[in-house]
Order: sequence, then C-alpha cells, then structure tokens
Amino acid sequence: MDKLLEVTDLTKRYAQGSVLARIVLTAADHVTFYIKPAEIFTLAGESGCGKTTTAKVVLGFEEATSGTILHNGKPQGRKEKVWVTEGVQAIFQDPFSTFNPLRTVDSYFHETVQNYRLAGSKKEAIERIDQKLRLVGLSYAEFAGKYPNEFSGGQLQRISIARALVTDPKLIIADEPVSMVDASLRMSIVNLFKKLRDDLGVSILYITHDLATAYYVGDRIAIMFRGNIVEMGTVEQVLMNPRHPYSKLLRDSIPQADPTRRWTTTVSLAELEQEEYLRRGCRFAGRCPDAMEICRGVVPADLDVDGVLVKCHLYADGHSVHDPS
Repeated sequence: MDKLLEVTDLTKRYAQGSVLARIVLTAADHVTFYIKPAEIFTLAGESGCGKTTTAKVVLGFEEATSGTILHNGKPQGRKEKVWVTEGVQAIFQDPFSTFNPLRTVDSYFHETVQNYRLAGSKKEAIERIDQKLRLVGLSYAEFAGKYPNEFSGGQLQRISIARALVTDPKLIIADEPVSMVDASLRMSIVNLFKKLRDDLGVSILYITHDLATAYYVGDRIAIMFRGNIVEMGTVEQVLMNPRHPYSKLLRDSIPQADPTRRWTTTVSLAELEQEEYLRRGCRFAGRCPDAMEICRGVVPADLDVDGVLVKCHLYADGHSVHDPS
C-alpha cells in the first residue's frame, strides 16, 4: 500500500518553568499514523490535545524529540522544508493572519509562481493563478489588486486554499480551516476538500475539533487526547461506534439546544490540561467513567478491536467490560 505520509512514534516534549521547577510536558507521545494518496485523514480532539503540535512537526516548523516522518518514503530533512521538497502545503485557522494587511493578496500568488519557476511570463502566471482560483469558486479579476480586508473570512480562506494549490501539492495540511468561518460557509470549504481529493487526487491532513465536518469529509480519523492517539479507524467505525471512553465523551459533547445542560465545573482548564499531561498511566483516567485501578498507573497498549486501534485497558485480553455497541 502506498503511503504519502508516514509518521512513526513521533514524540515532542516541551520544558516549562524555571530551571529549579522545570516541568516537561509530552505534547505528542509516540504518535503513529499514515496517509494514503487521495485520502482525507482527520486528527480530531479538544483544544490542547496535541493536534497542532503534530502538524507543526510534520511541516518542519518544529523538530521532533524522537520518531520518524517519511514523505513519499523519504525521511524528513532537517535543512529543507518539506513543502519545498515534497509537495506539501499548509492552510491555517485564521485566514487574516496568513496575509499581510499592507500587501495585495495577488502579490503572494505571483511571488509563489516566481519562486517555484512555474511560469515563463506574466500572462502564464496569471493564467495559472486564475485556474487555481476557479477551483475555489473565485477568479483572478475578482481579487487582483485588492487587500485582505476587502474580503470576507470565507473568501479569504478560499484564497488561502487556492494559494496552497498553486504549486500542485500532493498533500495539504489544514489546521482548523473552518473554525473561524461562518457556519453557512463551512460546508462549501469541506466540499472543496472532497473535490480536491476526488478530482485532483490531493491528500489532506484535516485537523479539527468539529466532529460533524470530520464525519462528513473524512476517510479515516484519529482521536487524540493529551498527546496520545486513543482511537483510530474509518470515520464510520470511530464516530458511529466509538470504543474508547474519550471518543464517546467527545461525540456526546456536540452542542445541543438544551438550556438545562450547562458546564458547572470550577476547575481551571489550564490546570486540568497540565494535570492530565503529567498523569501516569492513562491520561484520561481522571475523567473516565470506566476507569479501573490499572488505568491510574499503567499506560494502556494500542489494541486492535475489530480493525480499530484503541488505546484502552477495557479491551485488554481481547474483550471489553461492556458492550461497545
């Protein structure tokens, strides 16, 4: 099976605090997954689970503490950025932070075409840029000479996608690409991702906390919690029949129009996040309704449960303490 991207045992640690009171947090802990050609693979989880850290290391923005990353079977180089050497492009959460407000948006496109030597003349450059813009429902005439503040958030995010497409990438890493876009526009962007996969064969690493769009757009999904992938499989397997207690909690936490359901905890989210990252054994044990004594001291193994990877003691010895269906 071809693997466009292969991440194995990726670990990233950060030190916090002073020299005398230093705390080491493992933001990504032996993260392992792969992405096939023409596939949308989702990393999902709540804020602070390690999704963005994983993306930064894969892109080469940060260096892994340990582990390996292969692009088209070749190891990620330390000196050259992967989007230059291996056809990888990125789309970020806030489209307004992607562009300098004092520069016209078309200048970024022309700069990319020039740097990659993708056209022999200005006319060819404009034709190439217009072709990519039309893939996202825009045209060169609509955006030439304009500044970022002259576009809506949804338009600017589609322009970001078109900019990523200028180099004909094989893989796009999209970090929360619809979280700052109006709900009415989210589906147009995720439909665009599906079109890129189906029509152009582009693979996408889709990073999100939005399980609804993850289910709609994704092929396979990995659920992350405090640096660990706790469940991984097809979106149907994981989201329609979640095995891991955290996956169930995440799915059940999708907001509902019910004023009687309110958040009542007084615990600081920052304190909770640090406590869970530093916890021995299963990091979800403090919140897990099915936690056992072993969960508080022993890290669970990655188990195959009906073709789904599950990191949970409940499924040790090939059985569960409850019916996962």
